Amino acid sequence: MIRLHGVNRTFGDVTALRNLSLDIPEGELFGLVGPDGAGKTTALRILAGVSLPDSGDASIGENGDAPLGYMPQRFSLYEDFTVMENLRFFGSIWGLSGGELAHRAETLLERTGLLRFKDRLTEHLSGGMKQKLALSAALLHRPRVLLLDEPGTGVDPVSRREFWRILYQLHGDGLTILITTPYMDEAQLCQRVGFIHKGALIALGTPAELRAQYPFHVLVISGPPGELHPLAPLIRKLDIGDVTPFGDTLHAAVKEATNAKDLIRRLLGDRSAKFVIEEATPSLEDVFVQLAPGGTS
Repeated sequence: MIRLHGVNRTFGDVTALRNLSLDIPEGELFGLVGPDGAGKTTALRILAGVSLPDSGDASIGENGDAPLGYMPQRFSLYEDFTVMENLRFFGSIWGLSGGELAHRAETLLERTGLLRFKDRLTEHLSGGMKQKLALSAALLHRPRVLLLDEPGTGVDPVSRREFWRILYQLHGDGLTILITTPYMDEAQLCQRVGFIHKGALIALGTPAELRAQYPFHVLVISGPPGELHPLAPLIRKLDIGDVTPFGDTLHAAVKEATNAKDLIRRLLGDRSAKFVIEEATPSLEDVFVQLAPGGTS
């Protein structure tokens, strides 16, 4: 349903995409995952026809003609319109009018929880409500494919959870969804994931498959915040693996867990009782850090 083959795109001296190839079957919920500047937005803009590749092919549908809904990262609706005025305007672009447009708009607003705000000016909506309105506008013409560019960025956790509840409903209806995200917790919610780094696809598979391919044991080290992060370079000198800060913990990627624990305990010495060292299941973030050039080797 969604196909990129050998796509390259540069902007001056910057290479945004490097020989990117990807096939997404009909009905899949797929996550293109990577940090800012990885090329995610460029890939979606090319698929949506907003931008052209320097080389390679991109298509939606078997013959390149499947109806497409596109929700860009930047909010693109009119702030000085009401919720319903925005939907009427964008519906008219798709040739909708009268009772059909009103029915579709109200159905979508009901589904996204925005119906009671239909007369509110868009500028007065919260960030999460704006995202749901933009999603409604992208769905008015009943597309078969939905492209979403980082819809969770800048949105509070509760709104993000609600947005994903709606996405799962749409996916259950048979919609093919491609979502880009920098968040590994959102990647975990996708059926398949493609890791993109500096414009190149570096891994592809289900979240479970990607974690299963991780070649290291993960030790999670927690302790006093002021003493934890200075510990990372000292552990690296033990030559047992790499260490990465993860929030208020350290993740050590090691080849042998028991020996690594013992060496870290010896390093801590009298301070050992202040720290907890536990082996954990690798996360998708662990996997990405290891796969990205310059990661654990």
